[in-house]
Amino acid sequence: MKYDFTSIMDRTGKDSIAVDVIPTPGAEVKPGFSKIPMWVADMNFATVPTIQQAIIDRVAHPAFGYFKPSKEYYDSIIRWQNIRHGVEGLTEEAIGYENGVLGCVSAAVQAFTSPSEAVLLHSPTYIGFTGTMKNAGRRIVHSELYRDENGIWRMDYEDMDRKIKENNIHLAIFCSPHNPTGRVWEKEEIEKAMEVYRRNDCIVISDEIWSDLILADYHHIPTQSISDDAKNRTIAIYAPSKTFNLAGLIGSYHIIYNKYLRDRVNAQANTTHYNSMNVLSMHALIGAYKHEGEEWVDELCQVLTDNVNYAYDYITTHFKGVTLAKPQGTYMLYLDCEEWCKEHQTDVDTLLRAGVAVGVIWQDGRPFNRPYAIRLNLAVPHSLVIEAMQRLDKFVFNA
Repeated sequence: MKYDFTSIMDRTGKDSIAVDVIPTPGAEVKPGFSKIPMWVADMNFATVPTIQQAIIDRVAHPAFGYFKPSKEYYDSIIRWQNIRHGVEGLTEEAIGYENGVLGCVSAAVQAFTSPSEAVLLHSPTYIGFTGTMKNAGRRIVHSELYRDENGIWRMDYEDMDRKIKENNIHLAIFCSPHNPTGRVWEKEEIEKAMEVYRRNDCIVISDEIWSDLILADYHHIPTQSISDDAKNRTIAIYAPSKTFNLAGLIGSYHIIYNKYLRDRVNAQANTTHYNSMNVLSMHALIGAYKHEGEEWVDELCQVLTDNVNYAYDYITTHFKGVTLAKPQGTYMLYLDCEEWCKEHQTDVDTLLRAGVAVGVIWQDGRPFNRPYAIRLNLAVPHSLVIEAMQRLDKFVFNA
């Protein structure tokens, strides 16, 4: 490979909650075990060098006054969306800066719903959506995803339609690829979902922040590409932050073709006067969306595919009572530990602490709306995936 995805990077004291924070209350790593950060959705790989160089080049100029997004910024997004996702006809007008995906979600929710009004989400549900809805005073209505006979997560379109009608819902959040399950929706599935939303006159917020992190043999379909109707009822949100590990720099963007939707979202986002781009964030995106960034992401997706294949095979053959669907995108595993916990007469809190004790810093998956779930981040060098599986095998699941 051209880029380094094997070196174990020391991020201690370098502004990283992934390594500096243990999210499990009361849990500690025992002496003799190193930390393997596998919780927050943050990658432990060095980012593509063109990002650092773009920031260094800009910092070399000693003035950082007021500015506007450059033509190069917009052109970079248009080019990336075309090359990576086949998007045609995207213009600068349809692109808008967002401090974060959840910031745009919040603005859209406030622009198109009233306090206490219901919004439809799928469950399992990304905890960021849950927190944003609660902070905005909106009511969450869940449509449960289910696993079919092959263990693949699916949408229940009849359930979606029924709950939208029963709760007079006119705004839905659609996560594609889906977090936390890692499901990459097929074109037909998105078409069916968008038809449900169309029939019920629902505006759709489509969170596509994971759209670049697709595993081998799968392909991301932009929600807005499904039909003219989907294009005009959807607020799509993207970011280089998840793809290139730039969360600390802040910076996302929306694509909204419908002028009415775009004007309402922008008006709401601008009420605080703080939905403003950082100049270094702008140059980071430009550095990311270069040809080198394409090469880097292609290699990253192969690394993530190898990690997922190894971890999935190891878990399904070694950890009796732990089940999961194999992800098709993202770098997260969503484990169901119900059978294991019941067989061993224990609970998820005890299981989480046992993993942390041997240095596997994983995440409580219950806030994503499954009672025995644990979330595991595989965006680490392959050697650490192997080490983590062996520790969980020897000291936790088969101790």
